[in-house]
Amino acid sequence: MQQFDLKFNRHGLIPAIVVDHYTKQVLTLAYMNEESLRISIAEGKTCFWSRSRGCLWRKGETSGNVQHIVSIKADCDRDALVVEVVKEGPACHTGEESCFFNDLYQNEDYKEFSYEQLYDLIAGRKTDPKEGSYTTYLFNKGIDKILKKVGEESTEVIIGGKGGDKRETIYEIADLAYHVMVLMVEMGITTRDIFDELASRHVIDKKIKQEKPV
Repeated sequence: MQQFDLKFNRHGLIPAIVVDHYTKQVLTLAYMNEESLRISIAEGKTCFWSRSRGCLWRKGETSGNVQHIVSIKADCDRDALVVEVVKEGPACHTGEESCFFNDLYQNEDYKEFSYEQLYDLIAGRKTDPKEGSYTTYLFNKGIDKILKKVGEESTEVIIGGKGGDKRETIYEIADLAYHVMVLMVEMGITTRDIFDELASRHVIDKKIKQEKPV
């Protein structure tokens, strides 16, 4: 039987911080004992020890929102774990993507802005149109208008890059990223779909677009 060089507490438990493999968002804080850790490794899915129920529980066994394990790491003192997962569905029993959604404090000087947040904002303009919103205008105009803007912004990126103007190129790439996300929302494509596609290709060292046989 595999032995773990870990420091479990007096109850035989160790905290496990579950993190989304793609976004690095903290999803939940749970606890494992040796048995649940062995099950997690053997099955490749998270299994925890419920302190309230006093029993093992496999994430998603009732909800279907399982978490596929990518890696498990121990901290320097070996008394806490970080578990990176690819999740199917929300991590929280409330339906939220993460259990950590109650804001207590945010320093505006360090406020983060992610692709997921931008995507959600854009999607909100489609489901809940806002008068005077440029995003709502694009959705109302439809796919042809959106595609036209993607093409125009792509050209602007090329011009900025060719001219060697870093500031202008950053500006144009931001415009392109925004319009591509509008296209994604219009077509029902999520940021996870894109991350999954990139991960499957290993694009860093391989040709991105394959030639199609005629």
